[in-house]
Amino acid sequence: MAKCAICEKSISHGNEVSIARSHVSGRSPRTWKPNLRRVKAIVNGETKRIYVCSKCLRSGKVNRA
Repeated sequence: MAKCAICEKSISHGNEVSIARSHVSGRSPRTWKPNLRRVKAIVNGETKRIYVCSKCLRSGKVNRA
């Protein structure tokens, strides 16, 4: 399953609501996936490849190798 190694952000589920119809009809299930990147990072003193979301990369929570 897709999950960030730092913040553990994963897939979230919900309904896709059609804006062209009334509030009663036009709902179908959908998923939102996190924006993950596979990066080389220093984890416990050694270099590993981990999946990290782009928000953690931008905020500097990851020490890249």
